[in-house]
Amino acid sequence: MNENPSILELFFVKDNVIVFFDDYQIIIRLADISEKLLAASDFERSIYKISPSGQGVHWPILDEDISVNELVKKM
Repeated sequence: MNENPSILELFFVKDNVIVFFDDYQIIIRLADISEKLLAASDFERSIYKISPSGQGVHWPILDEDISVNELVKKM
């Protein structure tokens, strides 16, 4: 597993997020990473931007940020 994985894409399935990295994927319960994302609508969750470095994700409507480090800790 890459020490500094980059987020390529993410998808929401019910109350989980599937995060695709360079060479693997993880599934994380939203309750474990963000109450804002857990409570958000599908539309609010769908509007996000992956940072240029691939090390984080920002949801402007929700004013929420998640880093790769936060996600990997939940594995």
